[in-house]
Amino acid sequence: MWVTDLDPSPTETPRKGWLRRNIDLYGWRIYAIPVLAVVTILVLADTLWGSTDTKKGTAPPPTVAAAKETGIIGPKKDGNFDPSTPSYALPDGAPFEVMGDGTWHTVPGTTKQVGGGHVFTYLVEVEDGNDTKALGGDAAFAKLIDDTLASSKGWTKDKKFGFQRIDSGTPDFRISLAAQTTARKICGFDSLPVDTSCYDQDNNRVVVTTPRWVRGAVAFDGDITSYREWVINHEVGHAIGFHQHAACESDGGLAPVMMQQTFGTANNEVYNLDPAGVVPKDGKECKANEWPYPRD
Repeated sequence: MWVTDLDPSPTETPRKGWLRRNIDLYGWRIYAIPVLAVVTILVLADTLWGSTDTKKGTAPPPTVAAAKETGIIGPKKDGNFDPSTPSYALPDGAPFEVMGDGTWHTVPGTTKQVGGGHVFTYLVEVEDGNDTKALGGDAAFAKLIDDTLASSKGWTKDKKFGFQRIDSGTPDFRISLAAQTTARKICGFDSLPVDTSCYDQDNNRVVVTTPRWVRGAVAFDGDITSYREWVINHEVGHAIGFHQHAACESDGGLAPVMMQQTFGTANNEVYNLDPAGVVPKDGKECKANEWPYPRD
């Protein structure tokens, strides 16, 4: 029989519950036991599976080595990005084609002449094995190129330049969408390990790298269309004679279209990647801009 303490009164004291009995017996330790159990489980989980809260952007930036391919002109960069992401890094996003076949097929279609002066003919290509279905198909790639080059904010605002797309014969230059591995080979990834597009002067080819076409660059903060327009205008700028890159000229202003905005829109960011280039380390920071003449 269970025995209880007796009260002097004739009425028996009610039996204490389980919790009260254990509190009397163990004191404060009764509260510590479940807390310690939870802490133990969390520590074991962290040990077994590790933390998933990895800080981004802590790796040092790559540095430029001397370009091995002298015919290459230019760098051999939905939703807000993590502010700690390095300016040159390829943002997270949709999947893209890594390997292509190294050969090209022409995207059918032509346009009327836009602009005046010297009319540059161009042909649009996609690398064989570089599936563009998720991007709207080859025709969508070509249409954005056509629309960009025809824009009143584009190169044709300067009356010295005109463009016309052809799909046969020999163009003045080609605009080619390349899978990651092919673009890296052409654009000199070994010299500067950053995914970029480029102008291959030796073959009169604007090489657009698929990972950037799909994911853009940190400077454009998820605005993929504007980034694509910038890539077209920047690399075509090289093709029509603007070989030199540009720096941010006005702190807080729009970046020149010939600035290497894949690397960033702050002069210090570009300088850190290319100390031997034309961009000074002067602290000026610009806003992303895709147009040669952004103010109509």
